[in-house]
Amino acid sequence: MNNLNNFLKLYFNLENDDVENIACLFEQETLKKNNYFLHKDKVCRKLSFIKNGILRIYSLADGKEVTQWIATDGYFISDLDSFTFGNPARWNIQALTETTVYTITKGSYDKVEALIPTWKDVEKQFLIKCFTMMENRIFRHLSQTAEERYHSFFSENKELFNQIPLQYIASMLGMTPETLSRIRNKTNS
Repeated sequence: MNNLNNFLKLYFNLENDDVENIACLFEQETLKKNNYFLHKDKVCRKLSFIKNGILRIYSLADGKEVTQWIATDGYFISDLDSFTFGNPARWNIQALTETTVYTITKGSYDKVEALIPTWKDVEKQFLIKCFTMMENRIFRHLSQTAEERYHSFFSENKELFNQIPLQYIASMLGMTPETLSRIRNKTNS
């Protein structure tokens, strides 16, 4: 679990003992390609850290798939609303490659506060970081052209363009596959 331990220590600025107390609550699991981590309308009872692999968060809107996010190594994955409040999940989460995750159940997660007295502050910082990432993504989506969104995403995620169907990337960037193809062709010429 070195990946998870290192991430917890760096991302949450936790002491080694606290990292060990949290990490022991996670269990490793493997999802085969195309298997689901979560189905829409089910309650999400787990939060996972991606050790390796690629997961897609998507839903159906007006009969077409809309990709909300592509999660890769080093990201946490869950339907936060469902995990936190017990609401039916809004998203499907599917493995696009064989994926190994470290998973903590809702029941174990609820015990973390008893193990680490400063957990509420740590959790607050985590949620602020998540919210900030979402704000940045929304800002990019609203303020950048399709071409600018493509270039930003490509510069940060080059490897994904050879690993997953481009239609998922196009959907996540808020464009049609044809627009993505046109931008790629223009960039490559």
